[in-house]
Amino acid sequence: MKSKTMFVCRECGATSIKWLGRCPECQSWSTFDEVEINENEKKSQKRTFSNHAEKFSELKMPTYMRTCTGMQELDRVLGGGLVDGSVVLLSGEPGIGKSTLLMQICSELGKTRKVLYVSGEESKGQLKLRAERLEITGDTLYLLTETDTDAVIAECEELKPDVIIIDSIQTLSSERFTSVQGSVTQVRESALSLINYAKKNSAAIFLVGHVNKEGGISGPKILEHMVDAVLYFEGERTNSYRIIRAIKNRFGSTNEIGVFEMGDKGLKEIPNPSEVIMAERPINTSGSCAGCVIQGSRPIISEIQALVTKTAYPSAKRTSDGFDHNRMSLLIAVLEKRMGLKFYENDVYVNVAGGIRLDEPSADLSIAMALISGITDRVISDDTIAFGEIGLSGEVRAVSHIDYRVKEAVRLGFTRIILPKKNVTGALKVPSKVQLIGVSNIYEVLPHMTKKV
Repeated sequence: MKSKTMFVCRECGATSIKWLGRCPECQSWSTFDEVEINENEKKSQKRTFSNHAEKFSELKMPTYMRTCTGMQELDRVLGGGLVDGSVVLLSGEPGIGKSTLLMQICSELGKTRKVLYVSGEESKGQLKLRAERLEITGDTLYLLTETDTDAVIAECEELKPDVIIIDSIQTLSSERFTSVQGSVTQVRESALSLINYAKKNSAAIFLVGHVNKEGGISGPKILEHMVDAVLYFEGERTNSYRIIRAIKNRFGSTNEIGVFEMGDKGLKEIPNPSEVIMAERPINTSGSCAGCVIQGSRPIISEIQALVTKTAYPSAKRTSDGFDHNRMSLLIAVLEKRMGLKFYENDVYVNVAGGIRLDEPSADLSIAMALISGITDRVISDDTIAFGEIGLSGEVRAVSHIDYRVKEAVRLGFTRIILPKKNVTGALKVPSKVQLIGVSNIYEVLPHMTKKV
C-alpha cells in the first residue's frame, strides 16, 4: 500500500513535508511529529452527506432540552443546564479536580438519565474507589475503561446512554489511523466521531481535555471550534478554591463563572463568593480596597491588595496577579503624571484575593485607590468600596450595571460607596445609612482616605 510521511505539529495541527524545529504557525518548539499517511486513512476521511439545503423561512425553531447537573454553579456556566446533543470540552491543570467534578454530577444525572463514564486513564477499581469516597451510587451509571474510539462508539450504540463522559479525549485512538495516541489526527478524528454520535442520537457529551505547557488546551486548535462549549477549570492545587469559566458557549453566556471549594468529599459549591472572599479581609491595613465586577449576571465583590515598597533594583519591579499587567502599568503612569506619586522609586505588587480575575475597566478605581493607599500608607476604611473606569487624564468614567453593583455592596454591609459622578442618579435607591460618593476624577478620592497607619 502506497504511503507517504508528513510532519504534524501536535499543538496546532500545522503540517510540513520536513521536520522543523519551530512551528511557523504557533511558534512552539520541538512539536513536529512524524506521521505516516496511507490510502486507508484517506478513504476513512471520506464521508457521505444526506443533508439538503432548505429555505430559511421554512425552518422550525428547535427546542433544546436542558438537564440540571445537580450543581447550580456548573449549570450557571452552561447557561441553565446541560443541553441534549451538546458537546462540552472541560480543560484544566492536572489534579485540579476535573474528574472529581464529572464524577459528582454523575450522581444527580444518574437519577433521571443513563450515564456512561469512559475512562482511558484509570481502571474500574480506581473509579469505584473515587465513587465510594464521593458517596456516589446509582443503577443508571455505567463505567467503561477503553481507549479505542471505535469500541467506545460501538458500546454507545448498544447501551444508548443519555450522557457520555470521556476522560480524556487525548487517550482515545483508532486503528484506522497510523498516528500515535494523542496526536493531532487521533484527537481530531476521535472528537469528530463522538460529536457525530451526539448530534445523531441527542446525547450530551463531556470531553476532558489536557493542557499544554502554555496553559491552553492540548491538541489541535480546531477541537475548540468543533465543540459547543469550552470550559476552563482554574485554580491552584495548593488553594482550595476552584473557578470554572466559559470561554465558548453556544447555548449561554461566556461571562459566567462558577466557584467551588475542594474538600475531603469532593467539590462544594460557593453560591455567594463575595462573602467568602471578603471574610478573610484584613482590618485597618493600607493598600487594601474593595471592588466589584460583573461576571455574567452576577456581581462579585473582591479585595484588591497593593504592596508598594522601596526598590533595591536599578529599575522598579511590577507584578500583578488577577489583573492585567499592562493595565496596571497604565494606572501607575496616570497616578505618577496626574498626582505626582513617585512609583518609579518603588516596587509594586498587585494581587486580587480569591483567585478572581478583574477583566473589566470598572476595577480601575479600586486598583488606583489601593495603589494610592499603599504608597501613602493611608488606610481606606473597611466599609468603603469603589468602582469606576479611569481615563488617561485622571477622569473617572461611568460604568454599566451600576444598580447590581450597589445592591451587592449594600448586601455585604458597605456604607460608603465611591462611584463615578455620572452614575449617581435618583434611580439608585439605598438605605439612609449608605452614602453614595460621586467622584469625577482621581483627586476627589483623597479626602475619603483616613490618616496614616
